[in-house]
Amino acid sequence: MSKSLLIISRQAPWSGPGAREALDIALAGGAFDLPIGLLFLDDGVFQLAAGQQPGAVQQKDLGANLQALPLFGVEALYASARSLSERGLDDAQLQLAVQRLDDGALTSLLDRYDQVITL
Repeated sequence: MSKSLLIISRQAPWSGPGAREALDIALAGGAFDLPIGLLFLDDGVFQLAAGQQPGAVQQKDLGANLQALPLFGVEALYASARSLSERGLDDAQLQLAVQRLDDGALTSLLDRYDQVITL
């Protein structure tokens, strides 16, 4: 039986390699039918913002990777409600549907997964 994996993505899209690595791990695990969840926390919620212009910082757009997650079976997508609120993001500004979790629900989420990776 496959162990479940929760990936916590805490970096803004272009602040370093962490955001892309988190998405790559999620897509690879999904390709192998692993039970995967992806949590956007802290500045990681900026990955969800629509209308980004990665060319301005000479980077590739992560939007295509985000849109591919459900195609690879990664459908358990979560975001910290506090992180979204602190950064002024609401559902209309997000390019991907995620389940908003309050702090108590985040603790419960961590308990549901066998392994947790934070990037």
